[in-house]
Amino acid sequence: MTTQIDTALELDDIQAAALMPRPNPYAGTYVAVRIDDRQAGRELLRRLIPLLDPVATFDPGRPVSLGVGLSYSGLEALGVPEQSLASFPAEFRQGMAARADYIGDVGENAPEHWEAPLGSTDVHLVVAALARDTSLMENLVTLAQDAIRDLPGIAPIWALDVHVPADGREQFGFKDSISQPAVEGTNILGSNPHETPLKAGEFVLGYQDENGDLPPIPQPEALGRNGTYVVFRKLHQRVAAFRRYLHDNAADPAQEERLAAKFVGRWPSGAPLALAPDTDDPDLGADPERNNAFLYGDDPRGLKCPVGSHARRMNARDAVITGHVELHRMIRRGTNYGPSLPPGVLEDDGADRGLMFAFVGANPARQFEFVQRQWINDGKFIGAPAERDPLIGVQDNGGFTIPKQPIRRRLTGLPNFVVNRGGEYCFMPGLRALHWLANLNT
Repeated sequence: MTTQIDTALELDDIQAAALMPRPNPYAGTYVAVRIDDRQAGRELLRRLIPLLDPVATFDPGRPVSLGVGLSYSGLEALGVPEQSLASFPAEFRQGMAARADYIGDVGENAPEHWEAPLGSTDVHLVVAALARDTSLMENLVTLAQDAIRDLPGIAPIWALDVHVPADGREQFGFKDSISQPAVEGTNILGSNPHETPLKAGEFVLGYQDENGDLPPIPQPEALGRNGTYVVFRKLHQRVAAFRRYLHDNAADPAQEERLAAKFVGRWPSGAPLALAPDTDDPDLGADPERNNAFLYGDDPRGLKCPVGSHARRMNARDAVITGHVELHRMIRRGTNYGPSLPPGVLEDDGADRGLMFAFVGANPARQFEFVQRQWINDGKFIGAPAERDPLIGVQDNGGFTIPKQPIRRRLTGLPNFVVNRGGEYCFMPGLRALHWLANLNT
């Protein structure tokens, strides 16, 4: 079945949670549900649909956001016909756990070490409820829980409370979620004025992508159009280990902060090394009109921002690398979970803390999976095959190079600062598709 190219986005049908900025600061909860009875699952969708906003009517000033995604197992549990299931891409059908070796989830990141039930076929539906403050979040979660209540064929099996503090910093102490792409046809402004808006088909199914193509979408069109994919990952952060490594490889606290900034590509305030290479600039970091307004073309050797730093690997911008950057861009949502480790503490307190990561894109294989394999867990594209992302890469006593004149500095013995505790690939249907799923007659 061929779908005609339509450049006009149907903003009244796309879940707002897929594209719209989140409240900031915010509190929230992720809830995973198992569907034991398909009729109960369809009733759950009918109850959730009224709680979901489309992009067209979403008020950015509104302090709440709710999104719903379904795994491949969840679509099976709802009774989606086999011919429709077969029209989804292979990576989604297989799921994250089955593709662990391929994407680099090995060693202590491997599925056998994941937090149950993540990675199992029991994770069917995921609800993300976010709000500007805890009381609003609790009200929103109550609404979602009310949708689940009194449905004996539905079992909530996992939940995680998340939050973003007022300063926007993640557990390592760096301001996060600064760089986001602009999506053509949405009037959603990107955070980098030097970046051209990307075709909507990079993020929403049924529209032209950066290759000029209309990628295949799940069938029938009523199911696939205006949907997208969301990759969820619970990333445990070893904050004490990160601090100890900095402490052991720097002469004083100022050098520790500088070394950490080289790892990340930004200073703790959010000021980028590309614009503030020598010292942190809190005013720059706090200014959303300036803190992401830069390119890397004037720094090919990485003397300001190392080419292997986390931020530069995740988005190389105009730097000359292998592959077209625009084909691998994604909307990234990072949300803290767990308590913060008090400042200055170098010993782990045993608490589980980290980042609940969500990627949104129309092509998980060439977006999320490509970035995981090629940019995070490999260094060939920057001319350092043995090096991986110093912050989130899977290390094996890895190394990290800081370009410097006259002599570069090479660090060794990097441990894993971040460990994947589990996740899943989900399909986030459009609102009409959710109605279609809720009214299946099989």
